[in-house]
Amino acid sequence: MDLSEIYQSKPQDVLGNFSPKISFEIFPPKNGDISDLFERLRILKKYNPVLISLTYGASGGFNRFSYDDLKSIRDLEFNLMPHFTCVSMIKDEIEKHITTVENLGIENILALRGDIPDYIETNELDFSHANELVEFIQAKTTLSIGVAGYPEGHIESQTLKDDIKYLKKKIDAGASAIFTQLFFDNNKLYKYIENVEKTGVKAPIIAGIMPIRSLKQIQKMTSMAKVTIPQKLAEKLEKYPNDTLKIGTEFAINQCQNLIENNVNSLHFFTLNHSDQVSEILDNIL
Repeated sequence: MDLSEIYQSKPQDVLGNFSPKISFEIFPPKNGDISDLFERLRILKKYNPVLISLTYGASGGFNRFSYDDLKSIRDLEFNLMPHFTCVSMIKDEIEKHITTVENLGIENILALRGDIPDYIETNELDFSHANELVEFIQAKTTLSIGVAGYPEGHIESQTLKDDIKYLKKKIDAGASAIFTQLFFDNNKLYKYIENVEKTGVKAPIIAGIMPIRSLKQIQKMTSMAKVTIPQKLAEKLEKYPNDTLKIGTEFAINQCQNLIENNVNSLHFFTLNHSDQVSEILDNIL
């Protein structure tokens, strides 16, 4: 099913009440053993996710799910969306990969440029921007394509306005849905949605939720991207360092409830391969 079809309509429960569409992101375990991850997926399955996204190696790396892994996860009856980054790969390699993914019966893919490693010059790349990858996938397959959105702008963009121009190029090239980077200030998302819609983009925007588990984790994330930590949250985390998980969970519950109240109908959780915290959040908002 096309991503726009999955996310476009406003979901309702059997009583006609608004209920958000839920999806999860997972990544390949470093040790290559996905058996434990399978158990976590089985726990999360009870929330009826419309999608499971599978990350690709960061920074042009090759830490990724094998094709056998994709088949095994698909056999759990999840709708899959593998990520794909185009840095460090030539067109022939990319075509082979996306064709194999499609032949596995997978219908969706998240097209990303990825972080360019220091040892590669941009003029050496077959694709310099994600919109070029989107256009290539669109021409070579029938895959429905998702792309990334940045509520506070991509770290390489001079302004948010410039970043949204690049986003529109990705949609115009054939992308069907926008999955946002993590954010902690909902007002920034609301303003982002408003600005994106002003450009004529009608693709659904799915809110990326990153529950805070540790200070180290959040410090790493905010150093790599434009992400604002609200002052009250930052002060609380600093004051009670031993309660980071509890604080992060409570914040995510409140954040999600506010999003739902403001008609954000799709929540995409970056699970970090954990099910406990995400389950607690969902048990409180659904």
